[in-house]
Amino acid sequence: MSIAKSTTWIKCAAIAAVCMLPLTGVQAQDSKIGFVSTERIFREAVPAKTAQAKIEQEFSKRDRELQDMAARLKALSERLDKDASVLSDSDRIRRQRELTDLDKEFQRKQREFREDLNQRRNEELAIVLERTNKVIKQIADAERYDIVFQEAVYASPRIDITDKVLKALNK
Repeated sequence: MSIAKSTTWIKCAAIAAVCMLPLTGVQAQDSKIGFVSTERIFREAVPAKTAQAKIEQEFSKRDRELQDMAARLKALSERLDKDASVLSDSDRIRRQRELTDLDKEFQRKQREFREDLNQRRNEELAIVLERTNKVIKQIADAERYDIVFQEAVYASPRIDITDKVLKALNK
């Protein structure tokens, strides 16, 4: 091993040791860690279900209009396919143009619908998440948690406080 590599290795080891010093004090104390499943909150909490119902009600009319437009588009397409052999070129071209225009309008309305729906869903979920975070903070303060995670690759059921949060949100 060269002297430069040896010196670099020693520096890295020293930095790692210095970085670990503050952690030894934390490990000596009993740290209290919690975990909350945001996915479960959005799926099971009463405020999240209420927000979902509100959004569905708000967008149901536009959704039905889009479904009706899609059915009209399909019917026109099928009728054009069926009648294409007996139509004059000018009638066939006119119907194809009408079908294309209707399809463009349908796609535009569908895109606007999705964008509006996503925006409203995000607004409502942000309200639920803000309320959830307040409840988590209250529980963390009351039960003296050092840290509460909302996202994790894995969390032991032992530290999962999602049920407590759901109970508080559902009051």
